Amino acid sequence: MTPTSLRSEVAAVLPLVTEIRRRLHSQPELSYGEFETTRLIAATVREAGLEPRLRTPHTGLLVDVGGPAPDQGVVGFRADLDALPIQEPEGLEYRSVVPGVMHACGHDVHAAIGTGLALLAARLGLKARFIFQPAEEAYPGGGEELVGEGAALGLSSVIAFHCDPSLEAGRVGFRPGPITASADRFFITLEGPGGHTARPHRTVDLVYAAGLLATQLPGHLDRLMDARLPKSVVFGKISGGTAVNVIPSSLEMSGTCRTLDRGVWEDIPSLMERLVHEIVAPAGPKVVFSYQRGIPPVINDEQVVAVCMAAVTELLGPEAVAEAPTSMGAEDFSRFTQAVPGSLIRLGVKGDHRTADLHSSTFRADEGALETGLLAGIASLLALAR
Repeated sequence: MTPTSLRSEVAAVLPLVTEIRRRLHSQPELSYGEFETTRLIAATVREAGLEPRLRTPHTGLLVDVGGPAPDQGVVGFRADLDALPIQEPEGLEYRSVVPGVMHACGHDVHAAIGTGLALLAARLGLKARFIFQPAEEAYPGGGEELVGEGAALGLSSVIAFHCDPSLEAGRVGFRPGPITASADRFFITLEGPGGHTARPHRTVDLVYAAGLLATQLPGHLDRLMDARLPKSVVFGKISGGTAVNVIPSSLEMSGTCRTLDRGVWEDIPSLMERLVHEIVAPAGPKVVFSYQRGIPPVINDEQVVAVCMAAVTELLGPEAVAEAPTSMGAEDFSRFTQAVPGSLIRLGVKGDHRTADLHSSTFRADEGALETGLLAGIASLLALAR
């Protein structure tokens, strides 16, 4: 298919994709509650003669274009559906009408583009699977559920978009290897007999012990693990105590651990547990440590990235292609890239207006990204299917 004819096909579905995006943006739904979103996408693909596979009574759906996937060889596209508990300010014609809920991460863009790509695949005779995933913003995310249900079975490769407000609309970012980090949680409880702040030597000063952990744990990890492998251990909550002159008998600490390296992700829980006990041992508290696995890092397949980047460069020109940075944020698309070679692709959404970061109430995606996403997406899927 020539670039001109492909652009013509995209132009034919773009108005509908724009309408879907605006409807999704105005009616956002939180994780695991994306029922109307699911119904809208299902109704749209049915009108095009496709038969969605709903996850009743759950949200999300799969659309196999060209019939069910065989044992191997089908390309896939994953789009997420959920919004965030953020109040959207005034100023947008199709702003959210749901109080306290907003598409502040671009999932409305992803879902609309995924719907358009399914329609394009049907028009072009491309055999592909489109996965509409709920609860990307939840922990540990809906991707694990879908992969467990077999959503990745039969796929030879899979791609997904993520909006990038630092990249201009009309541009697409690629990066082989690690692109987003893991996201795990850890919880520490310190216990002691409690006592008077005038006599800390007669008890166990839990606040002092917590201070040792907060200041020393990240540094010890940096010295015991390869410095070339990015990692981030940050405490987000420390709570305990009831009065200024009372040493508490219990104190709780929690935070997140992130890394771009799969080996570090596998090794760090046991190392952290050992260090926690060693650091506070001189202070004498009882320690309870727990580590909650969350989301692994997204590791983009080099061959998938190369094929997609070449296809997008050929269709949109080299000026449309950018190098995507790594992010210490997490994306549960990693569940799919663990199962199938894949790539998370950055979609530029920065427009003339001031574009805030993701998860901000003032985040706004330029709608020019819709056409770019359709063009880049269909070009990539066609190239991967060859």
